[in-house]
Amino acid sequence: MVLNMSLKPQLEAIIYAAETPITVDQMAQLVKDSSGIADATELRSEVLRALTELKVEYSTDVHGIEIREVAGGYRMSTKPEQHDLVRSFAKSLKPPIRLSLPALETLAVIAYKQPVTVPEISQIRGVDSSGVIATLLERKLITTSGRKEVVGRPILYKTTKEFLLRFGLKDVNELPSMEEFEKLVAESFQSDLLPAENTAAATAEFMPNSTEQADTQQNSTDAAENPAEASQAEAEKSA
Repeated sequence: MVLNMSLKPQLEAIIYAAETPITVDQMAQLVKDSSGIADATELRSEVLRALTELKVEYSTDVHGIEIREVAGGYRMSTKPEQHDLVRSFAKSLKPPIRLSLPALETLAVIAYKQPVTVPEISQIRGVDSSGVIATLLERKLITTSGRKEVVGRPILYKTTKEFLLRFGLKDVNELPSMEEFEKLVAESFQSDLLPAENTAAATAEFMPNSTEQADTQQNSTDAAENPAEASQAEAEKSA
């Protein structure tokens, strides 16, 4: 019997995307409709044949990764001879960003409404937001963008290139809709992890941080504003 050639790229993609080892039965179920093979036993046999061929192909020297059987399933792994190189690369990556939900909400408002002032952010969120501005400035996710020409000339904020890098965006025009963003935030705090938009964007991880309580402390607004103002002034000088 000639191997169904569409199976190999499908199985390759599934194994690549799977976070944990995936079994033959799971893969057979996933490709059942597109394989054109009605008999379950025959389909499983074809999946095994395709996997065998993929393993042989990835075992050659032209590939730096291999397909291995691990814990009852299949997964892609770097070959042992590439471990030192991959380890060096992993050490060069930036550590995950950890932000509280108030900080993430504030960052979202700035991203969608920029340039925007702290009073405007607070009005949108319905709670004082001055306390988390310093955190976002420190993480280089936002920067100052001059001052608004109104009474008091409040500082304007906008997102940075670092923000785009962390989220894997070409520019702010690639931001999802506000409804989609809110759904992502809700899902992320149910599982404590933000779903990766794509492989490159997976470096950004947002988790609750109980130490960032300044956002809810209404009576300490002025004290919380001072460190932010200092960072803002420094950023304006270097702009």
